Amino acid sequence: MTNNIKNAYFAAGCFWGVEYHFEKLKGVNSAISGYMGGHTLNPTYADICTGRTGHLEVVKIEYDETIVSYDTLLKLFFEIHDFTQTNGQGPDIGSQYLSAVFYDNESEKQMLEKTIKYLEDRAYKVATSVYEMVPFYEAEEYHQDYYERHQKTPYCHSYRKIF
Repeated sequence: MTNNIKNAYFAAGCFWGVEYHFEKLKGVNSAISGYMGGHTLNPTYADICTGRTGHLEVVKIEYDETIVSYDTLLKLFFEIHDFTQTNGQGPDIGSQYLSAVFYDNESEKQMLEKTIKYLEDRAYKVATSVYEMVPFYEAEEYHQDYYERHQKTPYCHSYRKIF
């Protein structure tokens, strides 16, 4: 991996819709569905759906920072889901569907905190959790590029301009 290729990790409900939106952004090389934040090693989809592993559905974004900034990724993250919802996303209810960002360094953490403050200053009640980086587990193949493979559009993710 070259120095300009970075990863970002976003949980915004069902990972299919998150993948769908990020893959359209110039500078994003890939968006991979997976799991983060729990206490079970190598969880499966069946495991995380129980709500007992502590994992969130997360998308790993591989991007070229010379083309797209982490700040731009953060803004898209907040613009494609309801970051005020506390129990899931849209019709998807459960702990695996919560809104969260996993940061890799102090710079990412500061950008994230600044973005959340910006939203709170505009009267949004931000439910997004902020976590330090933990292991990422890639989801099963049938979850990857779901909407592209099925020629559908997300049912619980839509873009709305905020920034």
